[in-house]
Amino acid sequence: MASFPPRVNEKEIDGSYAWSQGHRTVKLVPWSQCLKNFLLHGTKNITNSSSLRLSRQNSDGAQKNKPREHIIDCGDIVWSLAFGSSVPEKQSRCVNIEWHRFRFGQDQLLLATGLNNGRIKIWDVYTGKLLLNLVDHTEVVRDLTFAPDGSLILVSASRDKTLRVWDLKDDGNMMKVLRGHQNWVYSCAFSPDSSMLCSVGASKAVVAAIL
Repeated sequence: MASFPPRVNEKEIDGSYAWSQGHRTVKLVPWSQCLKNFLLHGTKNITNSSSLRLSRQNSDGAQKNKPREHIIDCGDIVWSLAFGSSVPEKQSRCVNIEWHRFRFGQDQLLLATGLNNGRIKIWDVYTGKLLLNLVDHTEVVRDLTFAPDGSLILVSASRDKTLRVWDLKDDGNMMKVLRGHQNWVYSCAFSPDSSMLCSVGASKAVVAAIL
């Protein structure tokens, strides 16, 4: 029997919120906008007004803009979402990006969408622009997770029984393929220090890997 994506797939990070109903579109809404709507409807106990303000430099670095609402057409059914932030670390796994297509600033916020056709699309949260199209999985991308160290390392879990590790600072180069599962892979997560990856698949299989 065929299974279908969840009706609602939600992610929130750093003042932005992504929402999908399991169709081909994703709605990006600034969290500050949601809070203002709550206030208009009488929500109390909002004490930190600074949380309503979120700004960033635009892609040219010339001026600051507030994030705007975007509706993104991903081109196929969306199964998974993940936010990634390029927060610098004292020992980043970043390659020399001077020679690559994209320069990710310190305030960069990306959205990865995993699709029914096995593709992964990477979007700029603040502009809604498509940055990368990662094509290597042969089945549905069930889950996505970014390394929490700001390196923009992305891991994808798929029905093709593999996990794949992508370096978005290296133009989305696929670094490795992890093949420990015998069936579909449903979910994956990094350890807090980004050194280990744990994944869960069909038949209650759990696999841990040191990256």
